[in-house]
Amino acid sequence: MTQSQSTAATSPPSRVLLISAGASHSVALLSGSVVCSWGRGEDGQLGHGDTDDRPLPTQLSALDAQQIDSIACGADHTLAYSESRNELYSWGWGDFGRLGHGNSSDLLIPQPIVALQGLRIRQIACGDTHCLAVTMEGEVQSWGRNQNGQLGLGTTEDSLVPQKIKTFQEVPIKMVAAGAEHSVAITENGELYGWGWGRYGNLGLGDRNDRWIPEKVSSIECDKMVMVACGWRHTISVSSFGGLYTYGWSKYGQLGHGNFEDSLVPHKLQALSGELICQVSGGWRHSMALTSTGLLYGWGWNKFGQVGVGDNVDRCSPVQVKFPHDQKIVQISCGWRHTIAVTDKNNVYSWGRGTNGQLGHGDTIDRNSPKIIEALSVDGSSGQQVKIESSNTDLLSGKSGASLSERYAVVPDETVSGQTASSSSGDRLDISVPESDVKRIRV
Repeated sequence: MTQSQSTAATSPPSRVLLISAGASHSVALLSGSVVCSWGRGEDGQLGHGDTDDRPLPTQLSALDAQQIDSIACGADHTLAYSESRNELYSWGWGDFGRLGHGNSSDLLIPQPIVALQGLRIRQIACGDTHCLAVTMEGEVQSWGRNQNGQLGLGTTEDSLVPQKIKTFQEVPIKMVAAGAEHSVAITENGELYGWGWGRYGNLGLGDRNDRWIPEKVSSIECDKMVMVACGWRHTISVSSFGGLYTYGWSKYGQLGHGNFEDSLVPHKLQALSGELICQVSGGWRHSMALTSTGLLYGWGWNKFGQVGVGDNVDRCSPVQVKFPHDQKIVQISCGWRHTIAVTDKNNVYSWGRGTNGQLGHGDTIDRNSPKIIEALSVDGSSGQQVKIESSNTDLLSGKSGASLSERYAVVPDETVSGQTASSSSGDRLDISVPESDVKRIRV
């Protein structure tokens, strides 16, 4: 345990309000406006003032006094919003301006985004390298990487600071979601928009073309949408009647239609047509859906057990994820290769890839079925909640940023037989993000 973890929080919070999972890290908002993070920390995405991994939930002390209300994980960066202060904080990997501070520097502790100070924000969303924020007035701000137009600004130039998406000035937006290089929005009237990278049909516009500005999805006009989520290259939306639609990339069955075929337009998932879906989440290559009765279904890529059904076999159709004592699920979040769920009994479970401690169990073991995170759960092994350590970052002397050359000569954590970064096999996705947990070279 590092020195920064040595002090325990005096009053461990008793309830998890929100969870969010990134590429290899996880964040939770607890009652009392306490933020905890764990998993991979090499880019500062945990916010503890260093680049150490944390295998257990650790209280993010830099946000203790900020009264945080919402959180969102990008691949290797994190956002948190304080409604009372009207401030959005960001930290982690800063390449392409994804932190919104006007530069590409990393931040090891949370800092407020000056360009957004004073704005009342309804919702935040992170993709791999870009971010979106919806204001209370229904306007959308975007920033970060933009090589495929995922910022919706009409160009392919990265934006180091948040900019307003002009398309939505007269179209109030209710909700947004961000994938690797694409974005989706739902209007107050239930209309669905997509923009950015569209190679697999993940924009739902009937083709494989990119869009630099948001474009309305016209194929489902008969059904109003109320919720949307993005996976890496696929999209999931929920209608006002609780119907589930998926579209985009399906090489690993992540669309759930019983096959491995891409869909260029939203396609209703018939396997769950008898369920009322109330929450969805997309991972790198897997998907999750939560029903109004608290049942959880998963499907897609399952190499590390991230679907949570007790094996490592990919699923192209939804399979129910089981929990001890038939607990009902109230919240779900998919990371790249791991998944986190909150139950109605105030317990938190995680499963999937664990190599950087992103499951929060104190180890680096992969798990293919849900395991309780004792530090965040009422029903821990001792029958009471484990005390959560605090980072206790010294904000005055602690280092808050680092240059790329200062800490990066990239060496893979592990290798995969027959696979190299320059391999020409597979599609561009498989080349740019290996199945192993190699550290990605910064550009």
